Amino acid sequence: MTDTEKNTGETTDAVDVTKAWAATQDQKGQAKKLRIFAVLSWIAAIGAQIFGLVMLSKGAFNNGNLAMLIGIFVIIAIFALAGNLMWKRSNRHDPASKSEPTKFFIQNQLGAIITVLAFLPLLALIFLDKDMDPKTKKVAGGVGAALAALVFASGVELNPSSTEQYTEDMNACAAQIKAKEPTTACSPAVAAQAQEIAKDSEAVAAATRDANNPNGRDVVYWIAPKDGAEKSSSPLVFHLCENVSTLRGKTVNSGSVTEAYAQNAVRLTKQLKMEQRQCGFATAE
Repeated sequence: MTDTEKNTGETTDAVDVTKAWAATQDQKGQAKKLRIFAVLSWIAAIGAQIFGLVMLSKGAFNNGNLAMLIGIFVIIAIFALAGNLMWKRSNRHDPASKSEPTKFFIQNQLGAIITVLAFLPLLALIFLDKDMDPKTKKVAGGVGAALAALVFASGVELNPSSTEQYTEDMNACAAQIKAKEPTTACSPAVAAQAQEIAKDSEAVAAATRDANNPNGRDVVYWIAPKDGAEKSSSPLVFHLCENVSTLRGKTVNSGSVTEAYAQNAVRLTKQLKMEQRQCGFATAE
């Protein structure tokens, strides 16, 4: 029985091996950059609104200045729209999980929420201002409301990505690659990981073929994550059997290549021939 089986009380066959899907470091890096720029854009949009509120409090639009007020709304819209689009792109790289409903909702609808904050206070004060020129109020308020509606729509996520959906996609993608079928499930977000899993699974199968296993095996061994963690904090190497010299004296987990990836063991050993000898598999000529 493997350490994984001991911890879960289930057999390896019962484990959802892609349950621990997570964005790669590259995906997280891209998402982080996009989110930083999105937040900066939103700050600029809210800053433009604050400028408009200050000018409004000083009575700057009581006798005209329509172009300035419309310009403020346009600036708010440009920065808020840019922030919304970048935030949506970041969620494609690093989506939230449906298992956390509040976080899932906020992360996916944050653009719409920020849009309300960036437009509503200024719009409300314009329509409530009794001293503003009626024409300025009507035209600028109408333009501002139209821009707010447009930008709000850009921030609403009707079909948000989720780690659960990416898990299903990666599972299907890896299966299609292994079966040499058309890779209809291999979106950019999951394809790279699915291809690596399929490639390493084939390499392990080729290295473990013998008289008892003519098709090879999909069982590998790796150092267990420290302190009972579900996933190692740094990338690990997986091996052909638990008797290889690298694993001696270590706490070892075993499972399929996909299970190894789930615990951040994402690199196949480079010492295949040596491990074939140590594990009792016939080496290639």
